[in-house]
Amino acid sequence: MDRFKLDRTVFKGQTQQEASNHAAIYKNLSWQERLKIAGYLNSVAYNFDINNPPRMDRTRFSVKSIRS
Repeated sequence: MDRFKLDRTVFKGQTQQEASNHAAIYKNLSWQERLKIAGYLNSVAYNFDINNPPRMDRTRFSVKSIRS
């Protein structure tokens, strides 16, 4: 998380409605950029390193055949 730094020189006064209009910002991004943002937010929410995500525990899942 060292690569993200707050730029204190940039400021834009906004109303609460303008500040909460996230959809307009994300619609202008490509799906790859949105996926990167989602990965970063998941790493922050679940407290793991974005470059070393935890592996999925495959012992918790089972596969059953439909033809029984």
